[in-house]
Amino acid sequence: MSWWRRLFTRAPEKAPLRGTPAVRRQKNYSAASGYAYEYLFEGFRDEGGCRCYVFTVSADRKAWFEITVLVEDRAIESWAAHHGRPLADNERYAVAKMALFEAFDERPDPGSMQKPVRVGPEEAEQLLSRLGLD
Repeated sequence: MSWWRRLFTRAPEKAPLRGTPAVRRQKNYSAASGYAYEYLFEGFRDEGGCRCYVFTVSADRKAWFEITVLVEDRAIESWAAHHGRPLADNERYAVAKMALFEAFDERPDPGSMQKPVRVGPEEAEQLLSRLGLD
């Protein structure tokens, strides 16, 4: 009977995206993997202990797919505790964007880009130190 219930039960809807730009800007990134990606920032939502940044990405201008960068709340809290100040929203976005670029560089092909990128405390600390944020 549980299969019957699953058949007619809707999955909970995700919260709407916030921070959506008024005008979407298509940007390019030439990855160390050899691919040239194009991406658009769609917005973010808070869910399940993470801030989820949503990007639309293409490696060939034909096939576009959504990729999410999950910046864990505990990563942001850990950084704030070590540095004595909270991160501003634009700094949190910078963490997500740098993590996206790192995934472009490290993942071997566009097919592997469809898995979410997760940023924990160690990754956030490394990314923010590269940006020179203290």
